[in-house]
Amino acid sequence: MKKLLFVAGVFFSSTLLAQNLKTQFNWYNLDLKENGVRGISTEKAYRELLKNRKHQTVLVGVIDSGVDIYHEDLKENIWKNPKEIAGNGIDDDQNGFIDDINGWDFLGNAKGEDIVAEQLESVRVYNTLKEKFGDKPGKKLIKKNKADYELMNKLREGIEKDRKEAEQYLPMYRNMLNALQEAETILKAASGKEALTAEVVSALKVAELDRRGRAAREMWLQLNEMGGINELKRGAEHFENQVKYNLNFDYHPRALVGDNLKELEYGKYGNNEVVGPDALHGTHVSGIIGADRTNNKGVLGVADDVKIMVIRAVPDGDERDKDVANAIRYAVDNGVKVINMSFGKSLSPDKKWVDEAVKYADSKGVLLVAAAGNDNADVDTQPQYPSRKPLKGEEFKNWISVGALSFEAGEKMVAPFSNYGKKGVDVFAPGVAIYSTTPGSEYQELDGTSMAAPVVTGLAAMLFSYFPELTHYEIKDIILKSAVKLPGQTVKVDDKPVTLEDISTTGGVVNAYEAVKMALELTAVK
Repeated sequence: MKKLLFVAGVFFSSTLLAQNLKTQFNWYNLDLKENGVRGISTEKAYRELLKNRKHQTVLVGVIDSGVDIYHEDLKENIWKNPKEIAGNGIDDDQNGFIDDINGWDFLGNAKGEDIVAEQLESVRVYNTLKEKFGDKPGKKLIKKNKADYELMNKLREGIEKDRKEAEQYLPMYRNMLNALQEAETILKAASGKEALTAEVVSALKVAELDRRGRAAREMWLQLNEMGGINELKRGAEHFENQVKYNLNFDYHPRALVGDNLKELEYGKYGNNEVVGPDALHGTHVSGIIGADRTNNKGVLGVADDVKIMVIRAVPDGDERDKDVANAIRYAVDNGVKVINMSFGKSLSPDKKWVDEAVKYADSKGVLLVAAAGNDNADVDTQPQYPSRKPLKGEEFKNWISVGALSFEAGEKMVAPFSNYGKKGVDVFAPGVAIYSTTPGSEYQELDGTSMAAPVVTGLAAMLFSYFPELTHYEIKDIILKSAVKLPGQTVKVDDKPVTLEDISTTGGVVNAYEAVKMALELTAVK
């Protein structure tokens, strides 16, 4: 789910949306009645229902791009394998993974080298089909494999269209970035300030600036509303990576890992370096789940007694089913109670491996929480993988799919990018302007169902912590049944008015206070 968000062709800035929200830094934990914003009432639950109640540490698996395990607001809540001796090159706990102190990296090799970017799954599937058909396939071959042939051509058409778009946007973003950097140089000189803010630039009097200064001021203010230099850098990097890696038919980075893609090879590849070359996404996700609530720094995670197990399996591009399956199994084998999966793709050629891993997790009492996706699509007709629907058999019962909620009220409540589905999405949770941890002990707002999923993962961890007698099925049931319903409230999806009941299984928004109340009632009966 490491996907940039665009609205009307403009890079989407959550900062712009949240700039007037006084409580923006913690809004997803707040309460509608107390704070005027529809968070999940985490603070209210701790204050009124959980104060002085006993709890135990819960292990949470984060399958993602990597996590900054040294972050000031995360380092105390990072899992440390108690059975492994760091740096001795021995698999002390005999779990198949050498020196796995904080988790495992399925995107690297024994030398400590890591994959940064990957192709999209559509490109990989296309290449496989192209190899099958060759440059000039005969009519007999095409007729015998008609569906595959049509899929190959459809994939190529979509890939080439997306690549052409990326090639058009890339120079635009680079030019805007260069222009903004030049404008900053001019404005710093004019203001005498080394750090520019909207207040500093707005305070510059137009009449006292020359032509270049006036143009720089206007440009800076306009682009700052779209996120400024950081957002432009991310946009330029996104399109550059699409052209060079994600949509490049000839890019093949997997040789670096040195594994056999036709076999699972659990415990036979990867390394123990879990930060990775780009830990932005995974660090942000981890902070939402379990940023330290006791250190008076940064942000407040939803769960107050967790350890984060880091499993790196998501590159810049599409994750491989093999790595996802092994990541799930690793997390389960090492004791997690809930796994966060803030990633996804539209194709899953080795889904059988993932299905087997999900079944294994279910057999061990592990709950999986998945982001619904950021394509503003109906997942009932446009599936998002991994999914709770297996190739064979009934749907997985240990699965929660999460759509993204905005802090706005009324018809703008659901994030404009969020996927939805009457059957495929369970609940909605805050996923816009979520301020959380980023590498280097920094903090940043990000948007996406990638941010909504860890809100629910944090809630699940809270319930496991305070109510350890509950099963994973009961935890899921509580989260879904306690979700706040909004009967009659319409929201806009594709510019059409719908209700939450139309676009999710529960028609509700997760709420920690209501979930804890229900858990208290259930355990009292037990």
